Amino acid sequence: MTDQPTFLLRPGGPADAPAVLRLLDDATAWLVARGRPGQWGTEPASTDPRRIAQADAWAGGGGLWLAQATDRPVGALVVGAATEYVPPATEPELYVNLLVTDRAHAGAGIGGRLLAHAAELARERGVPLLRVDCYAGDDGALVRWYERQGFTATDPFTVERPGRPPWPGQVLVRRLG
Repeated sequence: MTDQPTFLLRPGGPADAPAVLRLLDDATAWLVARGRPGQWGTEPASTDPRRIAQADAWAGGGGLWLAQATDRPVGALVVGAATEYVPPATEPELYVNLLVTDRAHAGAGIGGRLLAHAAELARERGVPLLRVDCYAGDDGALVRWYERQGFTATDPFTVERPGRPPWPGQVLVRRLG
């Protein structure tokens, strides 16, 4: 059992892009070590110009929230508009563009707390729908995790990537009362 960190949620900003990249790098290494490179590949996000630009955009875009332990971020959430590769919503929504947590604190409820914060943000904005997409490959464990967080799977999709295997994805929704 890992130590359960005490953390607070705080808005992120441009200076937090390196923390997002570190979380992505650590999660990618964790997945690769378990033979699961399909989700985010095998290379660190911090060495990929596309991912660096994406982290910079997230950090400067106003939708980044960090779960902050005493000494460093242990989770990141980005909310905003849906990505272009998923079917559009038919009603107003808030979209979870990124959710990543520090695997050293797995089981501490960080991801669930960040998703609860996303739902709070949507309610504050009067938006009745929270959507997210995730990797649906391997054994579907990530889809099942989101379902345990109160989401319902809706639209499966595939992202075609030149020179790389297709990326199987799943859109999930959570209606907010």
